[in-house]
Amino acid sequence: MIRAIIFDLDDTLISEKQYIKSGFRHIARVLNEKMLIDENKVFEHLIQLFEESPKHVFNRLLNKYGLTFAEEDILQLIKEYRNHLPTIDFYDDVLPCLELLKKQGLMLGIITDGYAEAQRQKIKAIKANDYVKEIVVTDELGREYWKPHPKSFEIIKNRLNVEYSEMLYVGDNPEKDFYISSLLPIRTIRIVREDSTYKNAQYFKAKRETYNVNSLLELKFVLEKED
Repeated sequence: MIRAIIFDLDDTLISEKQYIKSGFRHIARVLNEKMLIDENKVFEHLIQLFEESPKHVFNRLLNKYGLTFAEEDILQLIKEYRNHLPTIDFYDDVLPCLELLKKQGLMLGIITDGYAEAQRQKIKAIKANDYVKEIVVTDELGREYWKPHPKSFEIIKNRLNVEYSEMLYVGDNPEKDFYISSLLPIRTIRIVREDSTYKNAQYFKAKRETYNVNSLLELKFVLEKED
């Protein structure tokens, strides 16, 4: 019997692309304040540069404007990006799903990779603690414990006082979200988001999800199968 459902964060509960746009808007404001560069133009350039390649976007931006900069300037922009409180929302299906699962008496949690300061700001922005019982940010354990390492699943299992077989994990990324079922008796669900960064990624060691859904509202059908 399933007692707990654990969710990934990026591209599962929130859109990573929406977060990136929020971060770029913040950086555009920072550069506008410091260097009097047009905020909207900077934002447009950042989006364009990112679409060309996600690597060294801030370096390429400053080069585009012919500005001299040091490595510490780039590090400061990265810090601004990661520490900003983003303007983001849950996907439309998230809150109705969470409310439904809570009514069924299920415990809810989040396991998320990514730089700790950025993930904590995302969690704060969407008030995730109001909706789930436990949250594990794997970066706070150490980079070596990012998924698919099982440590975060062990932690959340113990906090919720459930067995692995009583957990479902919902994620979007084939590169790391579903291999856990090769290590632990946890069933996994892949949510397919149209704007997912890893929509076409390859499965890690060819390990696929147990179930596949296009909306989190479909979890009720998965739970019926698990009963």
